[in-house]
Amino acid sequence: MTSIKPPASPGADPESAWLKIIAGYRKPVLARSLYELAVTLIPFVLLWATAAIALQFGYWIGLLLIIPAAGFLLRIFMLQHDCGHGSFFGKRRLDDWTGRVLGILTLTPYDYWRRAHNEHHASAGNLDERGVGDITTLTVSEYRNLTPMGQLGYRLYRNPFVMFGIGPAFLFLLKQRLPFGMMRSGALPWVSTMATNVAVTVLTALLIWSVGIIPFLLIHLSIVLIAGSAGVWLFYVQHQFEDTHWSRPPDWAFPYAAMHGASHYDLPRPLRWMSGNIGMHQIHHLSSRVPFYRLPEVLRDHPELADVGRISIRDSLACVKFVLWDEKRQRLISFEEMEMSV
Repeated sequence: MTSIKPPASPGADPESAWLKIIAGYRKPVLARSLYELAVTLIPFVLLWATAAIALQFGYWIGLLLIIPAAGFLLRIFMLQHDCGHGSFFGKRRLDDWTGRVLGILTLTPYDYWRRAHNEHHASAGNLDERGVGDITTLTVSEYRNLTPMGQLGYRLYRNPFVMFGIGPAFLFLLKQRLPFGMMRSGALPWVSTMATNVAVTVLTALLIWSVGIIPFLLIHLSIVLIAGSAGVWLFYVQHQFEDTHWSRPPDWAFPYAAMHGASHYDLPRPLRWMSGNIGMHQIHHLSSRVPFYRLPEVLRDHPELADVGRISIRDSLACVKFVLWDEKRQRLISFEEMEMSV
C-alpha cells in the first residue's frame, strides 16, 4: 500500500486527516481473528494445566509456568478489549459474546467494562470529563486546594506500590465484582457483572474440585495478580507520560487529544505480541476499530506515525514520577517539581 501523507496546507487538521487514512485499516480478517484466539487460549490452558499437574507430583518448579501463563492472560484481556471496540470480528453480536466469555477468565464483566472504557476513549485528554475509565489525574491547582488528608490520599494512590500492586488486586478481585460508578446506567452493567460473578464462581469451584484449593490459589491467584499489574502498567504509561495532552473545551478536540494524549510504547517484538500491540496506543485511540493485529500494518505503511508519543521501556520507568497536570506548562510534572515551583 502506498503511504498517504496528510494535508500540509495552512489551516489543515493533520490529526483528522490521519483519522480518515487509518480508517482504511478497520476491516478484520475472520481467519486471522480465529487464529489469534486459538494461539492465545490454547497455550494459556496448557500452561495452567501443566503447572497444576507439576504441583500434584511435587514439582514446585512448575510454578515458573505462572509467568508465561500471566502473559497469555494479559493477551486474553487484549482480545476482550478488541471485542469491546467491535474490532475483533467486526460483528457486534459475535464480538460481544466472545468478550463476555473471555471476561470470565479475566475477571472483567464485559458490558460494564466496555461502557466505562468507551467513555474513556470518548473523553481522553479532556480535563472537564475525567473520572470514568481513567487513572485519576489532578491538576496542580486541584491538588493544592485539597485538604492535607486529601493530598495524602492522592499521594498514596499515586504511590507505585499502591498503583501497580494493591490497585490491580483491588480492581480485579473486588471492584469489578460490582458495577461501581454505573449504578444508574441501566440494567446491563448489573446483569453483566452478576452473570460474570456467577460464571467465575462456577469455574473456580470446578478448578478447586479438580486440583485442590491450595494449588488453585498458588496458580490462578498469582496469574491474575501478575497479569493485572502488567495490564495496569501498560494502561498507565500509555497515558501518563510527560508529553501527553490534556486540555479543556473549546480547545479540546478528539483527533488531536487521541493522537497526542496516548503514547507509542515501543516494546520489543515478543512483548509487543504478548500485549496485543496495545503499545501502539496513539493509533488505537485515533481509530479504535482497527484490529490489534493490523496496527503494525499501519506503522509499516506510515512510519512517520511511529515517532508520535514514542517512549522506550527505559523512558517509561520515569513516567511513575509524573503525577500532576501543570496547566501553565502543559505537561505532567512530579510532586517535587510542583513543590519547587511554589
